[in-house]
Amino acid sequence: MKNKVKNIVYLLLSVTVLGILITYIKPILIANNNINNDDNLASARRNSNKKNTAPNPTLTNFQDTFDTNYSLEEAGNFGEGSNNKWWLNSGGYLYSSNGIGSTILGELSSLDKWRVAFYAANAIDTDNGYHPQNIFRLIQKNYWKNFTQELYFKIDKNNLSESPNRNASNGVLLFNRYKDEYNLYYTGIRVDGYAVIKKKINGVYYTMAYNPVFKNGLYNKDSNPNLLPINTWMGIRSVITTNSDNIVNIKVYLDKDKTNKWELVAEANDNGKDFGGGAILNEGFAGIRTDFMDVFFDDYKISSL
Repeated sequence: MKNKVKNIVYLLLSVTVLGILITYIKPILIANNNINNDDNLASARRNSNKKNTAPNPTLTNFQDTFDTNYSLEEAGNFGEGSNNKWWLNSGGYLYSSNGIGSTILGELSSLDKWRVAFYAANAIDTDNGYHPQNIFRLIQKNYWKNFTQELYFKIDKNNLSESPNRNASNGVLLFNRYKDEYNLYYTGIRVDGYAVIKKKINGVYYTMAYNPVFKNGLYNKDSNPNLLPINTWMGIRSVITTNSDNIVNIKVYLDKDKTNKWELVAEANDNGKDFGGGAILNEGFAGIRTDFMDVFFDDYKISSL
């Protein structure tokens, strides 16, 4: 009798787990064939051929101070979900509470649906699904062309994953003129202490600027895995404009101590010839990327120029 009850329990558990897998993993695939040769970071991708749907109406300004309490779940396509501000492309959850936003902090419960989904879809980059925030990708849902983008952030914890994709190129980064995951500019600060500006065209990255900012030792994946300060609020700002000659100018600024003292840490120009071909001249999305860390966010804003 005991064995019969035990078998029934095992069967019910198996059916429950199978249901979770079918519901949450079916739309996910690993972009193993899309790992770029530069950053070499594999992220969980949805099995969808859909393009981004139409963006929200054009705005002059946007701000999220995270004063509204909500949680946003990852979605496979731009149009999914009820949040009209953000699309969480990867990372499991975005949390907003009492004026602070954040990635997942710490580990997910072993039975959380995203823990189970990432375990099956991308265990290597997410520590068996417990840290989907290792590959956090947040897209703001309006189109922007010439604009300033600004974010304050605080790194709460490094996630020292065994993933080979945890490397010097990881960091806290901003998306600019994001067309899709294969075509965009990104700007930010890396865990090796460098400010960076890159352009991604047809899935290939081109480094446009790479300047040292934090010089407290040399990056080492094991012994010195993040040169960026922990538990310190910092601001990052990107400015992107196109001049009359169709040259795209990109600047990156850093406010190291949240004192509103902004330092220019990187600048680059895209003339449409030197970095993989034509410049990205049309409007696109903005957004936030973080890698292999738990991060708090505050006072995200965009202003058209």
